[in-house]
Amino acid sequence: MSEVDIQIVTSGGLRIPAHSAVLAAASAVLENILVRPGKRRSSERTIRILGVPCDAVSVFIRFLYSFKCTEEQMKRHGIHLLALSHVYLVPQLKQRCTKGLAERLTIENAVDVLQLARLCDAPDLYLKSMKFLSSNFKKVEETEGWKFLQHHDPWLELEILQFMDEAELRKKRTRRHKRELSLYLQLSEAMDCLEHICTEGCTSVGPLDKEPSIKRQPCSKFDTCQGLQLLIRHFATCKRRTKGGCLRCKRMWQILRLHASICDQPNDCQVPLCRQFKLKVQQKGDDELWKSLVRKVVSARAMSSLSLPKRKREEEPKMDLSHPQVMNFRLAA
Repeated sequence: MSEVDIQIVTSGGLRIPAHSAVLAAASAVLENILVRPGKRRSSERTIRILGVPCDAVSVFIRFLYSFKCTEEQMKRHGIHLLALSHVYLVPQLKQRCTKGLAERLTIENAVDVLQLARLCDAPDLYLKSMKFLSSNFKKVEETEGWKFLQHHDPWLELEILQFMDEAELRKKRTRRHKRELSLYLQLSEAMDCLEHICTEGCTSVGPLDKEPSIKRQPCSKFDTCQGLQLLIRHFATCKRRTKGGCLRCKRMWQILRLHASICDQPNDCQVPLCRQFKLKVQQKGDDELWKSLVRKVVSARAMSSLSLPKRKREEEPKMDLSHPQVMNFRLAA
């Protein structure tokens, strides 16, 4: 290489010899500084990089030559290198710093890294810092960095608190969605179990053209099969059913109604009352709440079949009879 033709001057007075061609090729900002005509020509050309430790500037200049940075250098000067990479537009170094600082987030530096990520336009690092701070807020709010932030940057403090509120709301929505999806999957399985009993017969309950065998082993396809059989037998013999005073019979009515709302072959269906419910819906229609339930059960059924196309039936989700939200659809024995 040609002889050095420029000096980098740091805050501590350290002078680092460099080649202007290398600096210009690595940084568009340094290139503009080098080609900018000076007010006064002199034999010695210098560029001042102030406000950061001398060692950090040395590491920065070495990176412009080799595009390499050791883990130890990143550990010691990561914050300063991120600031330099942003100011002098060195995207390779900025990417390394963003990744390195994200991996080294601690309770003590979380606030500082968050502030720097916002100033240096590093969205990935900003988001990771926010999540880390939110997850460890009780400990972070006891640090000096948080106390300094409260007094000098109330807008960032507000951003952090809003992020935490939104994160908690997202968690609640996710938990509620999972509970609802679990309920709809359970109801979908109850429909399959009902068709299984009314079509194939199982243990002690089955269609009229098939004689149930008391020697048959307990059903292995559905955890709810035995409970549903007991509910069907109760429904067939209950004397309070016609008066509407039996809760177990009401559950059975709702199971049959839900099946009829989902069934697409009412003329060939062997489930009791399927065609009658279909005719009733055609005459009077269903309320919007019930239509919404049917849509969600059908959707859950489709997602379940797509996500588990080749698994055995025993591996598919089972209906939990003790689920707190099954409500009137819980198939109690």
